[in-house]
Amino acid sequence: MKTIIQGAQMLFVAFGSLVLVPLLTGLDPNVALFGAGVGTLLFQLITRRSVPIFLASSFAFIAPIMFGIQTWGIGATMGGLMAAGIVYVLLGVLIKVRGVAIIHKLLPPVVVGPVIMVIGLGLAPVAVNMALGKTGDGALQLVDANAALWISSISLLVTITVSVFGRGFLRLLPICSGILAGYVTALFFGVVDFNPVVQASWLSMPNFTAPEFNINAILFMLPVAIAPAVEHVGDMLAISNVTGKDYLKKPGLHRTIAGDGVATIAASMLGAPPNTTYSEVTGAVMLTKAFNPVIMTWAAVTAIVLALVGKLGAILQTIPVPVMGGIMILLFGSIATVGLNTLIKNHVDLHNSRNLVIVAITLVFGIGGMAFGIGDFSLQGVSLCGIVAIILNLVLPANLGESKVVDNAQIED
Repeated sequence: MKTIIQGAQMLFVAFGSLVLVPLLTGLDPNVALFGAGVGTLLFQLITRRSVPIFLASSFAFIAPIMFGIQTWGIGATMGGLMAAGIVYVLLGVLIKVRGVAIIHKLLPPVVVGPVIMVIGLGLAPVAVNMALGKTGDGALQLVDANAALWISSISLLVTITVSVFGRGFLRLLPICSGILAGYVTALFFGVVDFNPVVQASWLSMPNFTAPEFNINAILFMLPVAIAPAVEHVGDMLAISNVTGKDYLKKPGLHRTIAGDGVATIAASMLGAPPNTTYSEVTGAVMLTKAFNPVIMTWAAVTAIVLALVGKLGAILQTIPVPVMGGIMILLFGSIATVGLNTLIKNHVDLHNSRNLVIVAITLVFGIGGMAFGIGDFSLQGVSLCGIVAIILNLVLPANLGESKVVDNAQIED
């Protein structure tokens, strides 16, 4: 019973982030819960239930999912996400054959940093529009602008306060706290519609969506897997430090990243967002010293059970747009900051012409909306800048931009 309760607690830590992704992208939060549960169980199967970690909705895919649904629909977007999961599995095979060094060669910090920055900064207008009570594209005003500003501001301030000043277990729940505060404020302004909750049944199967296969959607999603793949390595190092075990050796990085890929494939087959390892849960493991992987099994089972509660999904869908907008301002800014920190922490010298070219072109292509297409095929945004960054890194000479040191004696001669 203690293990079951600890598992439910781990799900509670991940819950805010888990449901935030489907709420932002228009997917069903109940399907996301189900996909996270199934994905975590598959991950445990592949890693022989040796890693105490929970997998759920990936923030890195928010922008691509929003664009994909708008352009090709949910089915084709899920097909593209399946392909991204297959990339993880292939990376696992590559790591098994060539070792971890191949990842650092293909995806060094100078590539990963700007791509992560594009993922965050590319969504900045969406966050601001939603905070002002509009749709993501700014076309429609859904909530009165003055009320929306109050709601989003309180949602943002509470999230910041809990994140910075929270102590113990509370510090792991900034998104949950921000959503709750924003929701209460929205109730005060009378902008919450409870009709979906009244109409929903208590128990029901989630609205699963089967994937469809569209070559444009697939090619669009493939490069997006870059950031989560690198994040996965970081999460494995973090949980290894917390537990005192080297998971990169046993069960091995090839198994954990392949497990992440299989979890993403399974989620996309249901119509759920891609899965990734959750840093919040790693923090909770460190705080509670709950190192037993069986706890994550119960967290996954709890997620699957909650996914069958129709009223829960309906309540989540009543959360007004400004509540999400307030949190998105901090969330997307934080994603961009992670990319910037990747460059700083790894001492990427931007005085070096080679590094400057890669970072500059990646940022402008990604944020500026550069598009490349032939016929019905098109690449743009994160996918295009990801491919361009990888190609530039492989093609440009390693010593490009390195100046030769000329000493005083040579100058005098």
